[in-house]
Amino acid sequence: MFDAVEPMPAKTILITGASSGIGAALARTYAAPGNCLILWGRNEERLNATAEPCRARGAALETLCFDLADFGRLVEKLEEADLRKPIDLAIFNAGLGGSLPHDCAAQDVDSAERMASVNFTAPVIGANLIAARMAKRGRGQIVLVGSIAERLPLPMAPVYAGTKAGLALFAEALGLRLAKYGVGVTLVSPGFVDTPMSRSLKEPRPFLIGADAAAAIIAGKIERGARRIVIPWQFAVIRIITGLVPRAILRAVLTRLSRAPFVR
Repeated sequence: MFDAVEPMPAKTILITGASSGIGAALARTYAAPGNCLILWGRNEERLNATAEPCRARGAALETLCFDLADFGRLVEKLEEADLRKPIDLAIFNAGLGGSLPHDCAAQDVDSAERMASVNFTAPVIGANLIAARMAKRGRGQIVLVGSIAERLPLPMAPVYAGTKAGLALFAEALGLRLAKYGVGVTLVSPGFVDTPMSRSLKEPRPFLIGADAAAAIIAGKIERGARRIVIPWQFAVIRIITGLVPRAILRAVLTRLSRAPFVR
């Protein structure tokens, strides 16, 4: 089961990567009478499965299946959606994870390009486009879903860690830029969430949290205007500790743990 957020003024909410995991859970959490959910994903069957319970809860729905790495289409569809009904909350959640095999020196070029496109370039393009429109309206909220990997030089997932680190800095900089326009920017940094992506891992998933529980926490903190959300809370503590550990020690530990993927 899942819990809806507390009653609030009706909103138009865009969620990318809504066909499963955190994105689907956020859609269910925000589904309420009066809200219009714009749900994007790559898998039509799973996206329809997300939409069904949202409609049952009284939300208006728009769904669209396409690849966010098609940047031209991303711009076109985002402009069209915002023209139809101004977006109040844009959640850029779609992302790709995974770690390298132990015997692989580096990620292949094609998968590296795709991961960088989906994890970093697409949300940067989307956030900039909607930020300009929200700034003209003097209101709005942008949410970028990153990872706790943003703080760690993961040898088992260099491209993934790099995209999330870049997204974290972008979120902070964009938030500073938009503050004077009345537009908020929130960075969500999940640890291990029980999603199809994390279930594919063979390694332990410490402090695992359910997707619906994670979505409820995220939605609640977004409504309170949080600029940074780390879930579950144990990873907020780990994040602080890793910031205090000398870099040389952190590098040595991560080198020894290089077989254990650390993805959201």
